[in-house]
Order: sequence, then C-alpha cells, then structure tokens
Amino acid sequence: MIQVTELRKSFDGFEALRGVSLHVPKGAVYGLVGPNGAGKSTLIRHLAGVYRQDGGEALIGGEPVYENPAVKAKLAWIPDEIFYYGGATVRDMMRFTRSMIPTFSDERFSKLAGAFGELRPEQSMRRLSRGMQKQAAFWIALSCCPAVILLDEPVDGLDPVMRRQVWSLLLQDVAERGTTVLVSSHNLRELEDVCDHVGIMDRGKMLLERPLAALQENMVKIQLALPDGKELPDGLDVLHESRTGRLRQLILRGSSEALTARLAACEPFFMDVLPLSLEEIFIYELGGEDHEIKNILL
Repeated sequence: MIQVTELRKSFDGFEALRGVSLHVPKGAVYGLVGPNGAGKSTLIRHLAGVYRQDGGEALIGGEPVYENPAVKAKLAWIPDEIFYYGGATVRDMMRFTRSMIPTFSDERFSKLAGAFGELRPEQSMRRLSRGMQKQAAFWIALSCCPAVILLDEPVDGLDPVMRRQVWSLLLQDVAERGTTVLVSSHNLRELEDVCDHVGIMDRGKMLLERPLAALQENMVKIQLALPDGKELPDGLDVLHESRTGRLRQLILRGSSEALTARLAACEPFFMDVLPLSLEEIFIYELGGEDHEIKNILL
C-alpha cells in the first residue's frame, strides 16, 4: 500500500532524508521509530503530499502522492501540531474536511461523538487543550473512512484512558476496513502492543524494517540457574548475558523451543522463558551498529 524507494530531501544543504526506503503492506500497522531529528516527520510529510522529494519515490497504492488529489483524498494525516483556522469550531473543521474528502461519513461522525468524552462539535478549537485538539483530529480523521492513516506522535497529550480508546478505534478500522496505518513515534513502548511491522530511522536513514513477529520468533530471553560445574552448551548465539549470584539472564538468538531443549540438557535448578520487549529486541538486534543504539530507543 505504501512504498518509499530511495527517498531524498535536503533543506538548505542539510540532508534530512538520505535514501530512505520503506514498505507498508495493506492493512498493516507500521511503527516508525527513531530519535528526534531522525527524519520521521519529514518522511510522513512526503507521504501526505506536503513536500516534493529531491530524489526517489513516495507512492501510495502505486501512485505518487505529491500534487495528486485523488491519492490525497484516500488518506488522513494527523500531524504532531494540529492545524485549525482561527476562530474555527470542531464542526467548522469537520465541514472543511468533508468538502475535500469524498468518503467522509456524517453518520460515522455522529456515531463517534460519544467516543471522545466531553468534546463537542460547537467547541472552539483555539480554546481546547492540546489533548482535546488531538481528540478532535482523530474524530474527524476516522470519520473520513480513509484507506491510509498517517500519524505523527499521535497520542502525545492524551490521558491513558483516551490513548486506549484511540488505539481501539484505529485497530477496529484496521480489522474491519483493512485500513493501513503508519505511525511515527520515538517511544517503542507506545507501539509494542499495536504494531505488526516496525522500522527504525536515524540521521535520515532507515536502519532496519521487519515484521515484528519475525523479530520476536528469532530472539529469546531466558533466566536459569545451573548446578555447580555445569556450563552453557557450546555454539549458543548469546547476544547478552548478566548474572545475579547463580541466576543467569541470557538474550539468545534462535527459537524458544530449540534453545530450552538444549539448555534443559544442562539440568538447571530453574529455567524460565521471559517476554522480550520491543525495546530489547532492537537494542540487541542492532547492537553492532556504529552508534549507541540505546540513545535512539530510550
């Protein structure tokens, strides 16, 4: 659904994007991760049709986005800073959006009214808090019934209850409508429960993109305590090891079943397989990069 190939963009000699490539399948929730200044927002603005690239391609549904109204009518974009006209109410911004998006549904706008707490159509956008403005943006965007939703730091400013509500609505659209979601964040913990594909950017480049399941299936965290004189089997691909007394914690590359079978031969007093966070997966997957990966992820 979304295809970016060798995308390049410079501002006054500064290379914001340096040959970025990215692929988001239809109906996927893709988490775009990286530190501030990595180029995530610049990439999303190309996909929203705001910027024209200096080189490469940015396609949605196989068509270029820039100066292509037919493609833009199929997507919704919620930037980090919400746009609204001076003096506009929520209803005014809804009507403005409806005039440009042919798939906008008045029926869905009415049905979603109760999902956003105290927010009302007659309220002035200017007088809303940052979090309430984000709620208004989601309310309008979801009413567009878009094929693609682009989100840049989407839940900043929302309280925990509203964060859960927003993600629930987005995932419902993914499941029922096949909506494709690209969400940018520098916070891996925020994306761990919702994304099925993840890409990490730094300094205008894509360092890695993979299905989340592929990462999770090939890396395991195991705690175990071995009897005196027992050592780990030879040939294990140990990415990280720490000890507290006799208890060892290992990050290993491989499948859980195969590794636990091999370690069981050492007759451990105790052994347990622990869940790996998305943050840990990236730290150890990219541990050999020439920069401090923890600074990117934390």
